[in-house]
Amino acid sequence: MYDYIDGKLAFKCPTYVVIDAGGVGYHINISLNTFSSIADKERCKLFTWLHVKEDAHTLYGFAEEGERRLFLHLISVSGIGANTGRMILSSITPTEIQTAIVKGDVPLIQRIKGIGPKSAQRIILELQDKLKKEGPDTLISMPLHNTAKDEALTALIMLGFARNLAEKALVQAMGNGGENLSVEQLIKIALKSL
Repeated sequence: MYDYIDGKLAFKCPTYVVIDAGGVGYHINISLNTFSSIADKERCKLFTWLHVKEDAHTLYGFAEEGERRLFLHLISVSGIGANTGRMILSSITPTEIQTAIVKGDVPLIQRIKGIGPKSAQRIILELQDKLKKEGPDTLISMPLHNTAKDEALTALIMLGFARNLAEKALVQAMGNGGENLSVEQLIKIALKSL
């Protein structure tokens, strides 16, 4: 529902912030990772996710789009709720979490408060292939200036193709005189070879 909220920080503490955007104060739960990113700012933009339950609508905020995507992957695992996902992001950095999942580092994930051996194994089992497929940098770093090739690659990954196969198909498309093609044209050409 809300992609991001940009405004003046009316209040901040390690667990939540209040952002004044257009005269409305939004109470947004954050991780310690996000808190450290915005600690010295008076104005910020947080990427948000709205958790709707029967008795509450709760906003969660993230300093980077990649952190939000990692959070959404984490809460997709059965038994991992929004608060546990926030605890995981508060315990170790998103890059460390992603690396631990891809490498199958159960002991590191187990050290997080509230995560036992079964939960750690479930997180790795359910997310390892997804994160490997997307590649090591896709969750954490977001390119600032997307080229047509970058956007086409992102679209192909979202469609379920492995990153390395999608990259090869796009390199072939670009090699056949595709330097000036639009994103849609690149995707169509790449799909023919996938």
